[in-house]
Amino acid sequence: MTIEPDKFDEMLRTADLPRDPYKAYHEWFSGEDVKDLRKKSRQAEEFFRRIGITFNVYGQQEAQERLIPFDIVPRIIAAKEWQHLERGIKQRVRALNAFLKDIYHRQEIIRAGRVPKHLIAQNEAFLPEMMGVCPPGGIYTHIVGTDLVRTGENEFFVLEDNARTPSGVSYMLENRETMLQMFPELFTQLNVRPVSSYPQRLRRSLSQSAPDCANGKPMVAVLTPGIHNSAYFEHAFLADQMGAELVESHDLQIVDGRVAMRTTQGYTPIDVLYRRVDDEYLDPLTFNPDSLLGVPGIMDVYRAGRITLANAPGTGIADDKALYSYMPDIVEFYTGEKAILKNVPTWRCSEEDSLKYVLDNLAELVVKEVHGSGGYGMLVGPAASKKEIREFEKKLRAKPGNYIAQPTLALSTVPILTNAGLAPRHVDLRPFVLMSPKSIDIVPGGLTRVALKKGSLVVNSSQGGGTKDTWVLGD
Repeated sequence: MTIEPDKFDEMLRTADLPRDPYKAYHEWFSGEDVKDLRKKSRQAEEFFRRIGITFNVYGQQEAQERLIPFDIVPRIIAAKEWQHLERGIKQRVRALNAFLKDIYHRQEIIRAGRVPKHLIAQNEAFLPEMMGVCPPGGIYTHIVGTDLVRTGENEFFVLEDNARTPSGVSYMLENRETMLQMFPELFTQLNVRPVSSYPQRLRRSLSQSAPDCANGKPMVAVLTPGIHNSAYFEHAFLADQMGAELVESHDLQIVDGRVAMRTTQGYTPIDVLYRRVDDEYLDPLTFNPDSLLGVPGIMDVYRAGRITLANAPGTGIADDKALYSYMPDIVEFYTGEKAILKNVPTWRCSEEDSLKYVLDNLAELVVKEVHGSGGYGMLVGPAASKKEIREFEKKLRAKPGNYIAQPTLALSTVPILTNAGLAPRHVDLRPFVLMSPKSIDIVPGGLTRVALKKGSLVVNSSQGGGTKDTWVLGD
């Protein structure tokens, strides 16, 4: 395999010299027939097709359902590397939860001048309806997906925080199940830590966050917008795996001051609702009156502390990419510590000097929408044509406050299996964090997303990316 110059390859130091975490795997791989491995790859694809692991792609004439490409060469993380990431992620999630509690109550961080008031008050993800509301147990961020990238041996950066409704954990679990079926011997040889307990850990964490009115074992349900949602497979998968009810809005009703689910025996109160419906559609009496996806009156029940909503309404402001640039200050303000994990340097285009710099250097920068996701609405300067840059410049000048810009990082690469053998491709990592009043729990692994196109830095499945199994090694 040819290693890209000036890029950190996580598997290989040179074409034939593996890094420590990959030594045992590299030795095994060297003894395998590539034709047999390609056959295994086709089997994996057939497995995903058979059980229906797909996602919807929007933005065309109609939504298209696609299979997410899966690469059978794992991404391997050493025990010490994972311990460092775990400490940094836990610190960050604690700070995010404290930040959300603060901005919906006393707003001390604004009073201290550490975050500008307008970034909160004028942010469309900020919900005035949450002011003064105390979620059960004080937890806003029950499930967080922290997107990480790597640029060197000990160089990890947080690319963004996903505290609204992070998705992708079902792919992490099915990727592992597929690899266990195809290469069972490797998991024992390499001492790979398991991830299969995630649904049980999710159920436990959600149950620990139940309101005081819960009697006995808390009733947990997953609220889905329905079968046409792009992540419906995941909603159904997680409900099934953790033994929770999968419900839609028409299954729910307010009964005696509780949110209750329709059953054959009548209506049963729900204690914890893992909602995969956006804030805007959650309650037509409080937010969008035209919503058919939410439950009329659910916010009144929530304000009364008689149901837990995971994640809490209004957490989306923690995903804001303009706010992201203040995360080192936010971490230090609420924890009293310097951030363990670095931020990517960020220019806020709402600021005149930053905008001028970004406009002068568009061809070298990555520019993202403040509220964008899924790889949409962004410009990757080095990969863009002159025409694309000109068109993006017009959008940027028209609404500079909608964008932030970052340098193009030399993202690490991990080999993928191609028809010609191994080839390096850029990756990121989304570990999944569970937070309850009792603990912060991180499953050892996460969803590794990989850019399948040579040289591409965009790993999102909606933009042609694929996934890998992530192996965290035991001590």
